[in-house]
Amino acid sequence: MSFWLMKTEPDVFSWSDLERSPNSTASWDGVRNYQARNFMRDEFKLNDLVFIYHSRVEPPAIVGIAQVVREAYPDLSALDPNSKYSDEKSIRDGVSRWVMVDVKAVARLPKEVSLSQLRETVGLEQMLVTRPGQRLSVQPVRPSEWAIICHMGGLGEYPGGNPAHP
Repeated sequence: MSFWLMKTEPDVFSWSDLERSPNSTASWDGVRNYQARNFMRDEFKLNDLVFIYHSRVEPPAIVGIAQVVREAYPDLSALDPNSKYSDEKSIRDGVSRWVMVDVKAVARLPKEVSLSQLRETVGLEQMLVTRPGQRLSVQPVRPSEWAIICHMGGLGEYPGGNPAHP
């Protein structure tokens, strides 16, 4: 099992939107960065766990945990000319170079973990999200970082398994 962090702007798609989605599951579409796409396409596996991070809010923070319930498949929004994520140049042989995954809400953190808290915590110094100017929307998280953040968020230490059932 691998661990990830996915950024979202809550005015576009929030943790609450994920919870309200049918079966608390939604497609994670609109990723238009090659490195983030490669993580989703090549490394995301079923049951991987994901921190959902709200960006462009004050304070930016990790707010919940989701689980990958469908591995990478073509991002349909790239094929939709009416979508703000449309990318006609990405289409080759009717398939987009962009991918999406489906994630399911697992647990809202009892305590949000802010970016400033992440930056101040020993053991999280190497996290990409803590680096100034880091804009990558999909990032790997080390198992030790996962455990620290789960504890900070009030879930206890869950380096793996289902954090919704302590």
